[in-house]
Amino acid sequence: MIGQSETLPIVLTNTGSSTVTVNGVSSSLAAFSVEGLYMPFSLEPGKSVTFSVAFTPTATGWQGEAITFNSTVSSKTFCTGAAGTGVTNEYLTPSPSSLSFGNVSVGSTSTLPITLTNSGTYYIELTQEQTSGSGFSVSGLSLPMFLAPKQSVKFNVVFAPQLAGAVTGDVDLTSTGLSIPLTGTGTSTGQLTMSPSALSYGNVDIGQTGTQTVTMNATGASVTINSASSNNAEFALDGASFPITIPAGQSASFNVGFTPKNTGTQSGTLTFSSTAPNSPEVESASGVGVQPTYSVGLSWNASDSQNVTGYNIYRAVYANSCGAYAKLNSILNPGTSYADAAVTPGVTYCYATTAVNSSNQESTYSNQAQIAIP
Repeated sequence: MIGQSETLPIVLTNTGSSTVTVNGVSSSLAAFSVEGLYMPFSLEPGKSVTFSVAFTPTATGWQGEAITFNSTVSSKTFCTGAAGTGVTNEYLTPSPSSLSFGNVSVGSTSTLPITLTNSGTYYIELTQEQTSGSGFSVSGLSLPMFLAPKQSVKFNVVFAPQLAGAVTGDVDLTSTGLSIPLTGTGTSTGQLTMSPSALSYGNVDIGQTGTQTVTMNATGASVTINSASSNNAEFALDGASFPITIPAGQSASFNVGFTPKNTGTQSGTLTFSSTAPNSPEVESASGVGVQPTYSVGLSWNASDSQNVTGYNIYRAVYANSCGAYAKLNSILNPGTSYADAAVTPGVTYCYATTAVNSSNQESTYSNQAQIAIP
C-alpha cells in the first residue's frame, strides 16, 4: 500500500570454494531497499547470510527492480529481482463504502453493519482501527487479524449523538489506508413530564369545586400542547386555552377543578395531546363527593331582666309561617350565642330565645330570626 512497507526475507549463500567479500549493494528504484546488511562483509564457502528487501511504493501500479551486489567474485556483480504493486487500500473493499445514519434522537443509538472484503490475492493484516466524529464507535471488530484473499469480516458502527446537529467522521483502518466516511444528525426531541402523577381531591361538597394544580415540564426541546380533554365532566381544566408551547427547560401550570354532582367516589382522566413522543400524556384524578353540612350560628343581646341565669333556644320549621317551636338545648345556655349543626339543606328555620332567671321563670319568645339552609 502506498506509504506502507512490505518486507520479504532473502538468503544469500556462498556456493563456491573460496571466501567472497560483498562490498556494496544498489538499487535504481527508491521503492526497494535492502535491510539487515552491513558492508563490506565476507562470506566463507558454504555459509549464508539472511537479509530483507523492503518495498515502499510511492505511486500506484507495478514496479520491478534488480538488486545489484558488488563482490570479489570473478564476475564482480550479481543481482536478484524484486517486484511489487503499489495500491491505495490493499484491495480492501468496504460494503457499503460509506454510512449515513440520518436523524437520531439525542440519548438514543443507531447501529449499521459494514462488511470488509479482501478482494486481492494475498493476505491483508488489519492491525488498528481509529474512529473519528463525536458519537461514532465501532463494535464487533477484533484486531489485530489477517484477512485471507476473498475473505470477509463484518462489524457494526454505532452512532449515539450527545448533542443536536450534524456530525461527520470516519472509520480509519490505519494499517491499510482505508477510510470509511460516516455522517449522522443528532436531533433533540422535547419530552413532557407532569407533576404530580395523579390528582387527589379528597372530600368535596356536592355543588362546590375543589382545585388542584398540574405542572407540565418540557425537557430537551420545546413542546406544544395542542389540546386537552376529560372523560368525566366533574373534572375540568380551569381557564386553559390551547395550543400552548412550553420552551425547553420551562414549565406551565394548569388548574383542574373537581365539582361533584353526587355523593361517592368519582374518578376520571385528563388527556393532553402534544408534540412530545410520549403523547398523549394522561393524568388521573379522583375525589369524593359528600353531602354538605351546615351550621347556623345564633347570637343575641343579653336580657335586661334581673337575676337572668341563662337562655333557652327554640327552633321551628318555616312553611308559609313559623310552625311549632321545639327547644334545642338540653341544659340552660349560659351565654348569648349558640350553634345549631342539626340542620337539613333546603329547609327554612325560625329561631327564638327565652331568658330564664334564678327562680326558673322563663320569659316570652324573643324576636324571631328566619334562616334558609341552601
